[in-house]
Amino acid sequence: MIKRYFSLLLIVLISLRLSAQVWVVPAENETRKSPFAFDDASRKAGSDLYYTNCKSCHGEPGKNNAIPLVPPPPDMASAKMQGNSDGAMQYKLISGRGPMPSFKNTLSATDLWRVISFVRSFNPSYKQEIASASAAAGTSAQNVKIVLSWLKETNQVQASISGVKDKVNQPLAGAEVKLFAKRYFGYLLVDEPRTTDALGKAVFNFPKDLPGDSTGYVQLVASLTNDVAFGETKADTSLVIGVPTYRPPLTEKRAMWNVVSKAPIWLLLSYTIAVFGAWGFIIYVLLQIRAIYRAGGRKEND
Repeated sequence: MIKRYFSLLLIVLISLRLSAQVWVVPAENETRKSPFAFDDASRKAGSDLYYTNCKSCHGEPGKNNAIPLVPPPPDMASAKMQGNSDGAMQYKLISGRGPMPSFKNTLSATDLWRVISFVRSFNPSYKQEIASASAAAGTSAQNVKIVLSWLKETNQVQASISGVKDKVNQPLAGAEVKLFAKRYFGYLLVDEPRTTDALGKAVFNFPKDLPGDSTGYVQLVASLTNDVAFGETKADTSLVIGVPTYRPPLTEKRAMWNVVSKAPIWLLLSYTIAVFGAWGFIIYVLLQIRAIYRAGGRKEND
């Protein structure tokens, strides 16, 4: 009886383990398609992005040399990876899971599709389907423009978005927009994504303690999330909105990545001792060989 109980428990645990490895993609994401055709340019850009952000875990495509994680990262050329729809790949890149990070705030919507373009280059039977203009979210706005401004009284950043529709420039309502602050090694998401109102405006709460440069400038980047409807739309603006902060250059202080003259003292001493020790040992060996040679010469004379 006990043996049967443990057998059933083992089966349940294995089933749970296998089900946990199944990455469920929402239906609305599964069917998403790229807004542009994959070509040599997109594959080249996607290759650069892949080798910068993905190769360290997934390995060289077609070589099955991914790092040993649980679950193991699939090879880009494998049937498991190529069995995903384009929309599923995009969803997984955006959401991340387990040891795989989310690239939602790291790569732009267009860059995500470029990575997928590169991945698809390892599938000779792949035939792309491009998103049609009619699939865009209720608008055919073109030449979208984003203007950022600071609402000093409330310490908020306002994004005013307009676009050309039917040859008329008008506010773009119902568009989801994200706001980022540029940092040393990437972009920091400022507040939650907002949706523009009837006047094409979205307001973000800005942290009061976010450091700026020495004069308080913060570089802000706003982008629309629906790249199918609007293409890759960004605004890059610097506003005097942060806390004035002196940021020393990365090469100002002694560090291992710095030039030799600014390397850590302990590293310079260790290197110097190691060099002198190595040369001292070599000289000692040569002197011993010389002594042996001379001793041999004296015996011959005797």
